[in-house]
Amino acid sequence: MNESSLLPPTVHIDVVSDVVCPWCYIGKHRLETAIGLAGNVAVDINWRPYFLNPWIPREGIDRATYLKTKFGSVERYEVIAERVAAAAALEGLVYAADKIGRQPNTLDCHRLILWSRSATDPSRMKQRLMEIYFAEGGDLTDTKTLIQAAVDCGMDRGLVRRLLESDDDIGRIEADASSAREAGIDAVPCFVFGGGLVVTGAQAPEYLASAIERTAGRHSRIEA
Repeated sequence: MNESSLLPPTVHIDVVSDVVCPWCYIGKHRLETAIGLAGNVAVDINWRPYFLNPWIPREGIDRATYLKTKFGSVERYEVIAERVAAAAALEGLVYAADKIGRQPNTLDCHRLILWSRSATDPSRMKQRLMEIYFAEGGDLTDTKTLIQAAVDCGMDRGLVRRLLESDDDIGRIEADASSAREAGIDAVPCFVFGGGLVVTGAQAPEYLASAIERTAGRHSRIEA
């Protein structure tokens, strides 16, 4: 028996999502729960960018204007928000829609997540950005807010400031987000397990755990 076959399989998961997508916020937590349920399976997560609202300008827009444009009225969204808040609460998450005052363009958020790969944990960076937006009502178009989020996650303040002031990786993020849409991904979160099994939506942890285990089992058979 090959010694490597005794090691637990590693499942690579591509997660296509956006930091301002409430179901991505919930889905991230459910995936993390699923990893715990999946047992002795190592997991490698790659957070891939997606623009839920690609038409939002870099400076963002007023939240009320956004809701009227996308949902017809602020009141119409309130019904949706109640359902999302209830689902978030079941996961121990806070969704305070009434605190959100500005709808951001998330290009710079995705750049931060990319850069965090070499300095900290991208999952932590993504979580912090989501908490700022959904729980605290923070403005993700504000450079100071983004820099502080990066510092909170262990990144260097001066370096992050310089990177945000530059055009570094803008083309890379835009190309990656475009490739997701070109691949037919039109709803997020979207989980791609092992480059093959695709699961769309904030599915239950048990369902996601099953996907992890099935992928791990497939890889084990291939390696054997």
